Amino acid sequence: MTKLVRFDWAIKYLLRNKVNFDILEGFLSELLKTSIRIESILESESNQNHENDKFNRVDLLVKTVENKHIIIEVQCYNQWDYLSRILYGASKIVCEHLRQGEAYQKISKVISVSIVFFNLGEGKDYLYRGTTLFKGLHYGDTLALNSKEREVYEASQFVAVQTPENIFPEYYIIKVTQFHEKVQDKIDEWIYFLKHGKIEKTFTAQGIQSAAKKLDLLQLSEEERRIYQAYQEDLHDQGSLNLMFSVVEKKAEAKGVEKGIKQGIEIGIEKGGINERIKIARSLKQAGFSLSEIMMHTGLTEKDLECL
Repeated sequence: MTKLVRFDWAIKYLLRNKVNFDILEGFLSELLKTSIRIESILESESNQNHENDKFNRVDLLVKTVENKHIIIEVQCYNQWDYLSRILYGASKIVCEHLRQGEAYQKISKVISVSIVFFNLGEGKDYLYRGTTLFKGLHYGDTLALNSKEREVYEASQFVAVQTPENIFPEYYIIKVTQFHEKVQDKIDEWIYFLKHGKIEKTFTAQGIQSAAKKLDLLQLSEEERRIYQAYQEDLHDQGSLNLMFSVVEKKAEAKGVEKGIKQGIEIGIEKGGINERIKIARSLKQAGFSLSEIMMHTGLTEKDLECL
């Protein structure tokens, strides 16, 4: 069977190209159960490429021809406050794309799609959808827009807007590792690919056979293969760091936070020199540690930490 590149890497390096929009359009159309046409890939503070991009998270901001903004984010490793990150990401897009002086009705619909490879929250399903509904506390009715409100919103957004659900951000969470392996519908074909990195010839979901051709590892240029190999190696490193912090948490519970952190870091430092210390320092920074605390735990100097 053809070996395909990881979808999260493809999002960052291949699917931004207009000739590959059909893959994203297919995936989103099957997920949202409506035809999605991409107008452009937008850049924002949250998805710019730079040397400090985290390999365990990929952000893509899509603008559709219907003026919807869709965030696609992949998270490979556990992040305890990830739900707040989802909220922050959607809120940021709302703020970034309303120009000063524009009426609030100009705020475009934001859809957040999170593909996670860890057990986020508690629940049996592998695909969740979240929306904003206003329910009456006394009569149990759902708040809808009146005729004038619908007229105002539909004039600015060119789509039918009946309830606040059509205005507020919409959230999708795909828990890849919890997929039960049984392909029941077309979005399941995409989730099967996300989990296993392969596409069966019998799959008929929109865009998925195009993905089978365009994401073939053998189709990559030599430079793209080099970047992909580095990406995979970094995923392994992140996995090691994630395991280390799991050890930290267990030791912190059993022997006290300070001692647990110290022992966990020692485990990581044993694996390498300055580079391993810097990786640990970067992870500590992400976890909210101060510069002085990072220096104390890793033995690095302020000059060593300039890269952070």
